[in-house]
Amino acid sequence: MPNVDLQELFNQRLGRYQAAIAMDPLDRMPVACGSNYFAEVYSGNTNQQTIYDPAKWLEAEMTFIRDFPEVDVLRNSRIYAPMFDAINCLTYRLPGRDLPARTQFQFVEQEYMKADEYDQLIENPSLYVINTWLPRIMGELAEPGSARATMALIKAGMTQMQTGEIMRTRGIRLQNECGMPQPMAGFFLAPFDAIADAMRGLTATMMDMYRQPEKLKRACDAMVDEMVNLALSTGDPFRRYPIFVPTHKPMFLSPEQFDEFYWPSFKAVLQKLNQAGYAVRAYLEGDWGQHWKHLLELPKGSVLCDIDSQGDIFKALDELGHHQCLAGGVADSVLILGTPQEMREQVKRLCEAAGKDKRLLINGGCNIPYDTKPENYRAMLDAIMEFGQYDSSLKPAPRPEGIVPFQSAPARKVFTSWETRKAEWGGVQGDEQLIREPWERFEAMAYAFIWQWVL
Repeated sequence: MPNVDLQELFNQRLGRYQAAIAMDPLDRMPVACGSNYFAEVYSGNTNQQTIYDPAKWLEAEMTFIRDFPEVDVLRNSRIYAPMFDAINCLTYRLPGRDLPARTQFQFVEQEYMKADEYDQLIENPSLYVINTWLPRIMGELAEPGSARATMALIKAGMTQMQTGEIMRTRGIRLQNECGMPQPMAGFFLAPFDAIADAMRGLTATMMDMYRQPEKLKRACDAMVDEMVNLALSTGDPFRRYPIFVPTHKPMFLSPEQFDEFYWPSFKAVLQKLNQAGYAVRAYLEGDWGQHWKHLLELPKGSVLCDIDSQGDIFKALDELGHHQCLAGGVADSVLILGTPQEMREQVKRLCEAAGKDKRLLINGGCNIPYDTKPENYRAMLDAIMEFGQYDSSLKPAPRPEGIVPFQSAPARKVFTSWETRKAEWGGVQGDEQLIREPWERFEAMAYAFIWQWVL
């Protein structure tokens, strides 16, 4: 990007995005898709290349940014496939391995946790995950203690470190060479989803709501601190970006079921993350129309809500848009099958509905699909630039204090405490902090690693 101050461009884009989330005044509507799968394949890469070849992944993003410079934040893939291969993760089917190279990855939902194991999960969630659940979702751990399982764990640790380096390098290069921020950093699941996705599965969890409802609710409560810890362990330490949470199961729940089983523990996680100074970007997958009123219970500007294609974006703007920033409004069918004129008309309607007082990031339903027509995406950006203008006198700049005010953050969780480790050594004879800091850092990283597989 010749003759462009990339740091200033980065600051403008990030500041514009943060202002939208916080419900602050804007110069124009940001272009801030949370997941732009179209960007993965636009350069000609296969889906397999994106998740297996970090250089190809970054190349695809840079090509996309060059051709669509109006974009303010960008994220496409979140998977580095070799880490999944190292332990033979059974909860995912991947392009090029289990699926054709140009196919989207798939989640495999099964009953990996048994109906009579709630007490174990409630009593000690991390011990249950290590001893029981991980060996069921990681094919290489089918025989714990075997040479093959031990080697798999060693490889998993190595690939985790490599994944971290890939993501760090990607973020730095996109910032320094393209002036491009990220739409979110870090992730977690609502406690109910953590159980109903990768542990019990939806069918079994729905039966548990009738057969053992109290244990299900206690398990959700037991997962609150685990999900908070996962989010804080993976989030941006500078609090520049919201933390990502996909919400998978509310679309299947009645308002009464949502109020009883889903919302209490999810709200507790959201509140703790807000207290730690983070906003959250929540994919309200499916139709959340019966449930999104609860987001009014949270502080204004603390949750960026992606409204899926099944939801009514105009109703969401009326009921929620004055309190939380929303994203969405363009149906997949328009992106994939529509015309540029249809796109322009839809964006105009959305901008008029949002007006000056509500915050909307025009997007597809939680993502931009792989098979979006380039001319339709271009038409969407052009229309946003035309109809999404607010106050040109404003100069966007990042918020130095993060997106929401910082109150307090809990200490990161570990499996073996420093006090236990030191006692086993019989104390230390030198500078304790020199030993303790890396010990706790790697212990916390390992703890977060065992929980990341709920996603």
